[in-house]
Amino acid sequence: MLLATFFFALMNVCVKFVSHLPPMEVVLFRSVISLVLSYAMIRKANVSPWGNRKPILITRGLAGGFSLLMFYTTIQNIPLAGAVTIQYLAPIFTALLGVFIAKEKVAPWQWVFFMISFLGVLVIEGVDTRISLYYLLIGIGSAFLSGVAYTSVRKLSETEHPLVIVFYFPLVSLPLALIFCLFDWVPLRGNDWVWLSLTGVLTQLGQYFMTRSYQVEKLARVANLNYIGILYALALGMVFFGETFPFYGYLGIALVLLGVALNMQYSRKLRKLEAAQATT
Repeated sequence: MLLATFFFALMNVCVKFVSHLPPMEVVLFRSVISLVLSYAMIRKANVSPWGNRKPILITRGLAGGFSLLMFYTTIQNIPLAGAVTIQYLAPIFTALLGVFIAKEKVAPWQWVFFMISFLGVLVIEGVDTRISLYYLLIGIGSAFLSGVAYTSVRKLSETEHPLVIVFYFPLVSLPLALIFCLFDWVPLRGNDWVWLSLTGVLTQLGQYFMTRSYQVEKLARVANLNYIGILYALALGMVFFGETFPFYGYLGIALVLLGVALNMQYSRKLRKLEAAQATT
């Protein structure tokens, strides 16, 4: 999950560099590159690309595609760290959906840690006037759909190869993006090809490692690690775009990271306890 978060952070920078392009146009190029790379990896692994549970695979692709469209919209219109912070409400939705869909249990203390991180998000949004209610709602919608996609990945882990799950994302989002681009297309210019190509490659790496993490560990334990990406977003936003936050904005980020640290420590204790019980 830490590797996935790092690659996604670099991808976000590339998207920010092409803010003059419609978000769905960026999704289109990303989907083309990801589809080619995914298919090549599947052929190399000698795995059937079509999977066994197509309805859930398609649902994962649709949820991921629309979530991506909304996320790219926020990246292009508000500070990078702000967009990433709103998107990182997704682990909370993931944990909630995991209870009802994946039938997983979340320890009471883990809910407390989630709420600490959520409080940090509220502090950040409350002090940053650059983020309007419109883009806040778009970001929250993206986070919810991400939660749907992540929960679908967990359900698919019972029957599907991780490469198949990754393959279905661009397979579904590509025709969706094509339809949108028929009505809203802007010609590429300058280094756009470079940033769009990097977006596709970095996304592919992030998707693969994210899928693996959700397949081998419980949702509530790894979902919170997504918040580490806020550090990446802060640093990259400052370096590439000169973005800064007021004092209370950094306080909010500290609360988010505190929730992450507490959840990681508690999860390690749970793993040790489960291992001891299994041995007994």
